Amino acid sequence: MTAFADVTADDVRAAFDRRDYVADEDVVTSALLALRLGKPLLVEGAPGAGKTELAKTLAAGFDTELVRLQCYEGLAAENALYEWNYTKQLLAVEGADATVEGDGSVFTEEYLLERPLLRAIRAADENDRPPVLLVDEVDRADEAFEALLLEVLSDFQVSIPELGTVATKTPPVVVLTSNRTRALSDALKRRCLYLHVGPPDVERETEIVRRKVPELDDAVAADVCGVVERLRERPLRKPPGVAETLDWAEALAALDVADLDEATVRETLGCLLKDASDVEQVDEDAVADLLP
Repeated sequence: MTAFADVTADDVRAAFDRRDYVADEDVVTSALLALRLGKPLLVEGAPGAGKTELAKTLAAGFDTELVRLQCYEGLAAENALYEWNYTKQLLAVEGADATVEGDGSVFTEEYLLERPLLRAIRAADENDRPPVLLVDEVDRADEAFEALLLEVLSDFQVSIPELGTVATKTPPVVVLTSNRTRALSDALKRRCLYLHVGPPDVERETEIVRRKVPELDDAVAADVCGVVERLRERPLRKPPGVAETLDWAEALAALDVADLDEATVRETLGCLLKDASDVEQVDEDAVADLLP
């Protein structure tokens, strides 16, 4: 039995609405299953599609802690699990007026530094509700770390030789995100529910912009999403995601734009396109084709 066994689809929708997170029904259902079954949810999609925001929304929407592990190449176990505060240990042992309490060991809770995986396991028993553990961009870590992660997610326990095994009876809600820069192992995929997040259609993206950037004129918001859709139809190296759409909308709102014209698009194109070759594709003549 998980802590969210009684959560309903309406509860998930309400949590999303409170955070102005516009979600299709497949996203609602996947989040509901992850909560009720207690299984990790692997969310794949292009950068800027809202994968990380999904985990943040679940944590905020259900009023629980968000524990984030940002993955990167070379991520080591001590950066994800725990490590000892060696500086504090050294001061305790060598400091002129420092004292080491108890049996004289410096391998106690006082000197332990929690990292995200250990924090998520402990927080599940410390709080009324388990935390949301976000393992962000897991595809950037190497296969050795992926194996370690699989072991932790299987048992939700960490062995600390000096202190013993730290385990939890209430596992955290786990959301893993991937930009698909490399293929993940079949073993990890089998452990997870799977959700692919693609770019929203124009209507859905317009609703996202209106919720997230309410100060932007509705007509301009619709034009913004129309331009973004046309850009995504081009063979760009990095098509704009929802995150870039929102960046652009916020920039236009900050400039008090009431009408989206060619000059404004050219001047603010850097909010949408983040690659030089993509910017070169959208020359002066192409800008006119993007507008309604």
